[in-house]
This record gives sequence, C-alpha cells and structure tokens, in this order.
Amino acid sequence: MPQESFLVNRIKSVGFALKGAFLLIRTEASIKIQVFITIIMTAAGFYFDISSTEWILQIFAIALVLGIEGMNTAVEKIADYIQPEFDVKIGFIKDISAGAVMLVSIASTIIGLIIYLPKVL
Repeated sequence: MPQESFLVNRIKSVGFALKGAFLLIRTEASIKIQVFITIIMTAAGFYFDISSTEWILQIFAIALVLGIEGMNTAVEKIADYIQPEFDVKIGFIKDISAGAVMLVSIASTIIGLIIYLPKVL
C-alpha cells in the first residue's frame, strides 16, 4: 500500500480537526456559551476600536479558553468511556480538568476587564 504524501496527510489532519471543532460546538453547551461570548467580545473589539496589542491579547485569551474547554470535554468523554460508573479517582481527574478551564476563564476575564473597563468608564 503506497504511503500518502505529506501534503495529503496534512490536509486530512486539518479535515479531522475541523470535524472535531464542529462536533464540539454542536454538541457541548459550555462551548456554545463560549462561542457566544467570543462573538460579543469580537463585536466589542470593533466597536471600541481596540489596539493591535489588545486584539492579540483578546484573541489569545479567547483561543485559550476555547482550547482548554475542548480539552476538558475530551478528558470528560474519555473518563466516562473508561469508567461509566461513579469513581472517586475519575471524579478527581474531571475536577482538575474543570479547574483548568476555570483558571483560564478567570485570567481571560481579567484581560477583558483591563482592555474594556477604561473604555466603558
């Protein structure tokens, strides 16, 4: 069986990643909320004409929250697949994963406040 070229392999990888992103957005309530917040914050960025540096920080914060939220969902799905019944150790793993989302969300909120509070006040 001939091996696929590097380019074909990369194109397939991007396809799988896009499929995963769409599945995440379509099936997870927490991501739907985060995407809604992303749209609001992007509109606010245009409305308040934020600087390039502020855009970079905002985009980074949004991407970090969405990415960690996606990883949290993956951890939860894997944990539920491995151990469908309640298990203290699995609960501990899921709590840590959710805690990571919370820490990133708090940091992103602080970034948003630093950017927008002076503009609103």
